[in-house]
Amino acid sequence: MVLPSEPEFEQALLELITSLAPFLTQHPEYKKALEIVHIPERIAQFRVMWEDDKGGCNVNRGYRVQYNSALGPYKGGLRLHPSVNLSILKFLGFEQTFKNALTGLSMGGGKGGSDFDPKGKSDAEIRRFCVAFMTELQRHIGKDTDVPAGDIGVGAREVAFMFGQYKKLRNEWVGVLTGKGITWGGSYIRPEATGFGLIYYVQHMIAKHAPERPLTAPSTLVAISGSGNVAQYTALKVLELGGTVLSLSDSKGSLVLRSSNLNPGQGITKSLVEEIQTMKLHGGSLSSLALPASTGLVYVPGARPWTLLPKVDIALPCATQNEMSGPEAEALISAGVKIVAEGSNMGCSLDAVEIFEGSRRKGGKNAVWYAPGKASNCGGVAVSGLEMAQNSQRLTWTTEEVDQKLNGIMSNCFNICYDAGCKFSGETPSPDVRPSLLSGANVAGFIKVADAMKVQGDWW
Repeated sequence: MVLPSEPEFEQALLELITSLAPFLTQHPEYKKALEIVHIPERIAQFRVMWEDDKGGCNVNRGYRVQYNSALGPYKGGLRLHPSVNLSILKFLGFEQTFKNALTGLSMGGGKGGSDFDPKGKSDAEIRRFCVAFMTELQRHIGKDTDVPAGDIGVGAREVAFMFGQYKKLRNEWVGVLTGKGITWGGSYIRPEATGFGLIYYVQHMIAKHAPERPLTAPSTLVAISGSGNVAQYTALKVLELGGTVLSLSDSKGSLVLRSSNLNPGQGITKSLVEEIQTMKLHGGSLSSLALPASTGLVYVPGARPWTLLPKVDIALPCATQNEMSGPEAEALISAGVKIVAEGSNMGCSLDAVEIFEGSRRKGGKNAVWYAPGKASNCGGVAVSGLEMAQNSQRLTWTTEEVDQKLNGIMSNCFNICYDAGCKFSGETPSPDVRPSLLSGANVAGFIKVADAMKVQGDWW
């Protein structure tokens, strides 16, 4: 039974149930699988005691939600943020299960973390927290059991601290965490993978729906939210290809190019993204940036970018869950958006998703094509899976090899979602209406997990 206190999980479950309705009408035997798959296989909760720089004793809640292992070891990130609770981690683990299925790699779904806030903490405090957290978590994970990675608040530094503690406690060097440093078991382009993969997925959407707006053209206007890892590398890939990046944001406000009359060099630039990367390592805010007038950029406090831009071709939410509301979705449609793809997990609210899907179903020149995060942002976990493979073989693949594999995985993921959307959305085929990538991703991921569970005896 879903508890009323789990709104994020309820939202993710409702989205899946709604998408699966036409498929389950055709294949009612899968209803039992849905009843079972939405319950996690296991949830570990523990307290984390750590010492601050003043010698004070602090306690936080730690979690690991091991959602589904039908396709492989539990795989999913660790999030350190004050908002972390079971509802958010269950939603993330639930989504992760189907996202991992869409990569085609042997990975189950899981998620974990703590309500610890790393902002304002010293390196020593973060190290002591990570050591204490891993001291408890190590009881529940392993290279063939559960392989965590980073997420919000957990980057290379935190992964290194946790890996070091696991190694000390177990006296073994194994690929139990992904996102490791490249000199000690990590994979090339792992930091870039979610953002790069998102753009590879979007390129397929453009080819099918908006070939007149290629990312190789400066006239293609891309709005991005967030300013963390995913947003940074999404922006860098757009800039590398030749498109124009209109915005980035953080929890305090948005950095936007508000003019629709573009001049060369305006908008988010590579050097600005690199400056933001350095600033973020020290906990800085976008509001502290010195912006020359020549950039055309302004910082708008207390607002997300979606209502601030007069013209948008592609919108990529890359911050956190439910970061785009219904009214913001309407504002993007008024600004001419044609493609929306999530770099964050469940970045669009239910209202926003229905607005985009309703626009798609109407077809015509104002239609918006929407891609859910479980499909469009699966590049990060895909390269984590490739890191696991490299660790098992004690190999390191080149940047070019990993990037080629990532591009192939995102291409396969798009094709799977497109084909399943055509087949199982319950809509009448029309040359003017694109298939639902939302339905395609949910149904294709669900079928793969459910079929594996059935042959393993988990439902009948």
